[in-house]
Amino acid sequence: MEANAHQVNSGTAAWPTTSIEIEQARRDVYTTSGFLDDGAADQTPGVVSSTFVQGGGILSPRTNHRGPGGSPSTRATLREGDLAVVLVRRVGDSALVTAEHAGWTATRSIGIIRADPHLVWWLRIWLQTPTAKARIDEDVTAHVEPTVSLDTLRRMLFPLPPPDVITAYHRAFGLIEEMASFYKDTARKALELADALHDDWAPADPPWETRALAEVAKLKTGKGSERSLPPMPTGHTVDAIVPRDLFDLPVPHVERFRLRSPADAGEAHPPGTFMLSTRPDGAHIAVTRRPATPLRGVVAVRPVEDPDSWWLLHELRSRGGDITQMTQGGNAREISASALKRLKVTWPDQFTRTGFHTMAEPLHAVARLLISKIATLHALRDALLRDISAKAGVLREPAAEPGEEGAFTPRPAAVPPTREGKTGNESGWSPENRRVPE
Repeated sequence: MEANAHQVNSGTAAWPTTSIEIEQARRDVYTTSGFLDDGAADQTPGVVSSTFVQGGGILSPRTNHRGPGGSPSTRATLREGDLAVVLVRRVGDSALVTAEHAGWTATRSIGIIRADPHLVWWLRIWLQTPTAKARIDEDVTAHVEPTVSLDTLRRMLFPLPPPDVITAYHRAFGLIEEMASFYKDTARKALELADALHDDWAPADPPWETRALAEVAKLKTGKGSERSLPPMPTGHTVDAIVPRDLFDLPVPHVERFRLRSPADAGEAHPPGTFMLSTRPDGAHIAVTRRPATPLRGVVAVRPVEDPDSWWLLHELRSRGGDITQMTQGGNAREISASALKRLKVTWPDQFTRTGFHTMAEPLHAVARLLISKIATLHALRDALLRDISAKAGVLREPAAEPGEEGAFTPRPAAVPPTREGKTGNESGWSPENRRVPE
């Protein structure tokens, strides 16, 4: 008790612990969830599902049209400044609603939190922390897909720093995201330029020779699954690649893959190998930067001659539709090396292929550099999130003070000082200054 009093007096008291449920008794906080099926987002203009809440923002739905301007508002209508939280599959992911998607309707896989900006800003940051993710994982149900209820989010405890601290964090995370988005867009444009150059060179007159892919590349179908990998592989390891790691990449370059496999567990392919997988929207390809092994659903493709690599890569990128037609299964994800070997590719003379490689290499170099910068920004973001978790300490259930049964009293935990000796609580805003509901 004396130790806690000393922390308060010395300005090192923890951020007070609260919850959305507690805050609803103190301020104007509105929570709800959508009611439309997720499939509506693919078919109906102006509908947003959890699929489109990614990377801290809302992607443009495939319908690419705004909802009717005269549509009546419902409880699931998004407003600018709302926090959209994913409740199904990627539970806990969230995004601030901007003017672009204000007026759109959320599906039932999205929870909506509407409150004053500081609370919304902080919840968006807090939900990314290791502490919050672990807490959500404890309450996830998985009848069919991982799901968390809106009631769980309402009751979940979280620390609440002073407004000036929240503003500083909000600005820092916003700048990280803006820079990462800029780098990603620039890298994507560099690869689109290389694609355009390939498309300009490919339809030569007279037409170039056509070859079967097996004549110009070596192919190998991946084996095993993510579940078959040891949880903590020891010794020498290599990257292990599953189909979902190839989907939605801005460019075919990845700084580091998620999974690792023992080097002696299977055939490892050298750096520069193309890892290819498919789904209904086409083929998805990444170029490895270190030894890697493909798992089930991924085909390793490597040109016979290294100087042919960029021509072959862009040729494969241009033939996504043809590759998808070679798949099996209803979801177009069962691709094999034996099927892919029959793919016909345009194959110019060696002088042309080498010339294209020389022209495309600087564009790929730019993309690789920018992807590396994005990885650095993400590492900085993750370090900030770990620091926030450390400052929050161990969150404990609010307890009622004697004689105040039913009243919530958040009990803070100690906050380790930062390198500057500050705790983020220099404004004098402490648990004692906060009112609790009677």
